[in-house]
Amino acid sequence: MQKETGQDTPRIIRLLIGNPLIMKEMAKHVPDAGSYAPVTVLGDERADGVHLSYDKMTSLLGPYGNRDALDVARDLDSKVEDLLRNAAG
Repeated sequence: MQKETGQDTPRIIRLLIGNPLIMKEMAKHVPDAGSYAPVTVLGDERADGVHLSYDKMTSLLGPYGNRDALDVARDLDSKVEDLLRNAAG
């Protein structure tokens, strides 16, 4: 999505990324996990460069206190963070 309020407005893009099998594995342990998938990554231009934002799945599932779901979430967070690091490379 790009804001169109003026020429100097930064560009913003929202990416929805995910693997249905990972979501299925988390939802097996915590059904509400399905509402957090696919994950959202936001990229936006600022004066100091491009910023990437991502809400960690472990943060979203932490309140449920299910260790199995958190294990899957930690693995997913690691994959997304690696992807973002490589993309920003």
